[in-house]
Amino acid sequence: MSARIIRTYYAITALFNLAMSLIWGIDTLFKLGAGLDIFHVMLTNAAFTLGSMVFEIPTGVVADTVGRRISLLLCLATLFVTTLLYVGIAWRGGGFWPFALVSVFLGLGYTFYTGAVDAWLVDALKATGYTEPLEPVFARGQMLFGAGMLVGTIGGGLLGQIHLYIPYLVRAAVVVPLFLLAWFRMPELGYTPRTLELRRVPAEMRRVFVEGMRYGLEHPVVRPVMLASLVSMSFMIFGFYSWQRYFLDLLGKDLVWVDGVISSLVGLSLIAGNALVAPVSRVVRTRTGVLMVSVAVQAASVVLCGLLTDFYVVVALYLVYGVAVGLAMPVKQAYLNAHIPTAQRATIISLDSMFANAGGVIGQSGWGWLARVRSIGEAWAFAGATLLVGLPLYWVARRNDRRLDAFPA
Repeated sequence: MSARIIRTYYAITALFNLAMSLIWGIDTLFKLGAGLDIFHVMLTNAAFTLGSMVFEIPTGVVADTVGRRISLLLCLATLFVTTLLYVGIAWRGGGFWPFALVSVFLGLGYTFYTGAVDAWLVDALKATGYTEPLEPVFARGQMLFGAGMLVGTIGGGLLGQIHLYIPYLVRAAVVVPLFLLAWFRMPELGYTPRTLELRRVPAEMRRVFVEGMRYGLEHPVVRPVMLASLVSMSFMIFGFYSWQRYFLDLLGKDLVWVDGVISSLVGLSLIAGNALVAPVSRVVRTRTGVLMVSVAVQAASVVLCGLLTDFYVVVALYLVYGVAVGLAMPVKQAYLNAHIPTAQRATIISLDSMFANAGGVIGQSGWGWLARVRSIGEAWAFAGATLLVGLPLYWVARRNDRRLDAFPA
């Protein structure tokens, strides 16, 4: 049974990220083509991230009450509708505000995913007696994330070269089989869903807030890890969506398919980082140690990306950044889950995502403004330097953790 649960988790992860990544390599070009400038593009992305931040706690309530499967189904339905609305707005020349509004609801849809699927996996595996470390499962999941991104971004770039609308339409189509997979192959194990009545929502949100404080913000290890998520995401989303224009400017040619290829290489770099978790953990024996190594590499690569102007060198450095991110993601997932009780798992994971989204809103707005008034490269250099704030935060987590920081023998 454990093997079936893991296979379902892998399938959901791969398909979901295939659907999401179909537009990742061309989203900025799509919005620029619809009449927005680079700052407005970043603001629409910030609206998505703001929606994610605002709705994380309410959707965490949904996942921790009516169930993780229902939460994922709501995510997919919202993703389907908002993706088609994006196409309609561009087609009708709606401009910035309709894009921003739909982006907020797209953020709502995504928050139904965050926390729910990981929480479902961890609790279902516990219920079936699975006792192996979770790092390999999360690492393989991240590798499938990268594989889905590889296929999606290459396909999205090639389809976008034909017409920038097509990747959005294909994304909506991919959501349909994913919805059926979640409907039929995602039983709630190790967790008992309960009815959520509308009149109880305020009370549930208060409960989530109290438990979030107790198991999150007041936890001496979880708190600095969540703050590190805020710091990391302050560049990550801005960087991913701004390079689509930045790298083509460095190349000196407006080739949409190049962005698709680079996006696929980013997916491969994430897979490479995931694959390095096991060998690196044998050398750096603590989780916080691996996370600090990742932060240092991320910061150095991003600063150099902003300062240098050679297209090939900058792309190579950005892929090094991707390897460092891929190394950190499964380690952080397992580390955070190790400190979270079952009943609050989806809530705290959502709270961590809310912190990350707050960083995304700040980064996309602030660095997006700097990119418009100065340059994208200069914004990258400053943003990369701020990533170093993650080092003392992980050091605080290490100092407060005497039990779960070391990797299992």
